Amino acid sequence: MALPLSPGLTPAEIAFMCEMELVTVIPRQRLEGLDLLGTFSASSSMLAAHGNNQGPTPPLNPPYRADLPLWLALLLKRQRRANISPPPWLNPQSLDAILRVETELSNQAFSPPPPLPLPASTNDPLLLLPTPPPAPPFVPSATYDAPPDALPYHWLELGEILLEAASDDFETPDQVRRLLRDLREIRMEKLRKGAEVLDAGGGVKMNGVGAMEVGEGRAFITGVIDGLRKIGASKEQTKREREAEERDNGFVGTAPEDEDEMEL
Repeated sequence: MALPLSPGLTPAEIAFMCEMELVTVIPRQRLEGLDLLGTFSASSSMLAAHGNNQGPTPPLNPPYRADLPLWLALLLKRQRRANISPPPWLNPQSLDAILRVETELSNQAFSPPPPLPLPASTNDPLLLLPTPPPAPPFVPSATYDAPPDALPYHWLELGEILLEAASDDFETPDQVRRLLRDLREIRMEKLRKGAEVLDAGGGVKMNGVGAMEVGEGRAFITGVIDGLRKIGASKEQTKREREAEERDNGFVGTAPEDEDEMEL
């Protein structure tokens, strides 16, 4: 008998999706490009903006940087063929600045995500409407030229993966690990506080929340919402039963608006 699947993605599935993110590597030996499905190099940003992100990976020529999918970068790292350049937002100074924003400047809201790139201009006559820019998590937000002051969609799982597989590529891995842990605790506490003030028809503002945070917070947020819906349904049922009982007893209630009109 198959067990029922839990709603949403599991942490392992979220980490698997994170491996499609582009990261920057510094090759240690020459390697030719590979024809892969679902990857694109920096030179094919036009194709990516059009929704066709298939193509070869860039050739690796030391010591020039190259952007590769995370899963391929991890493979080359294990084979000692390349080093991984941590994105700017994993710098201790950047993480400390984001932590101050989370704690001092916005006690309830989350730090803003990286800005979306502008849509690429094209002269293709087949495209009648302007192509919208790619949306997270399909933006290059973990490469060496990523914004240093914004956490991307896969910030938590990507940081943990890089610290586990390429800690020697960080100048101070222990400090980065501590700052990531502090950020995670503060942001999860904000999610819990947002769930505490929910009502039956309300919601939680989740601008800037990452993929792993959504997966971890889904359980208690949906539990709170389901509980509020049950309470609201129980109150509504009690009200209907009371009104039905009053009608059976021949009592006709008067609305407060009618009483006000009679007094006038």
